[in-house]
Amino acid sequence: MEYKILSEDLVFDGFLKIRKASVIHDSFNHNSSINCVREMMDKGDCIGVLLYEKDTKKVLFVNQFRYPTTKNNNGWLLEIPAGGIEEKEDAKDCAIREVEEETGYRVNKLEHISTFYATPGVSSERMYLYYGEVLENDQINIGGGVEEENEDIQLHKIPISKIRTLLTSNAINDAKSIIALQWFIINKVEKF
Repeated sequence: MEYKILSEDLVFDGFLKIRKASVIHDSFNHNSSINCVREMMDKGDCIGVLLYEKDTKKVLFVNQFRYPTTKNNNGWLLEIPAGGIEEKEDAKDCAIREVEEETGYRVNKLEHISTFYATPGVSSERMYLYYGEVLENDQINIGGGVEEENEDIQLHKIPISKIRTLLTSNAINDAKSIIALQWFIINKVEKF
């Protein structure tokens, strides 16, 4: 299968970048090609980290305002810590930085869960998903986000005994958090 980008233009350049392209690609029947125009949000890659506080047997979440969710929700979203990878920053270094900024915890060792596209129909953003374990005394500051970025983040600690209920009651409706929690149930919960 072949494709060719015939033209691509940057049509919006803000916090998000929007690109518009003319594309031609092979069709699955191999007898024809498809010409189309597509738009893409090009924001860069990001990380998410599922943090397990071993000594309290709790998973750490953050609650923060997410403007796009106001269309269908109240605007606040309970999710795992996450953030954008800065230019020339390693994904694991970004994960360590974001965890400290948002939760105040220092995590030293991360296990890679998966790398995936959450919305490949509209975005080039890849998510690097990690798992990390901390102890309660690994919290070195209050977290809450970066003030210069107007972040206002609240830490939530949820016992692992409540994870299945969170998933089945739709209390967690963020894709990266759902993927991370399902991975946690399959790979870690029985071991604790």
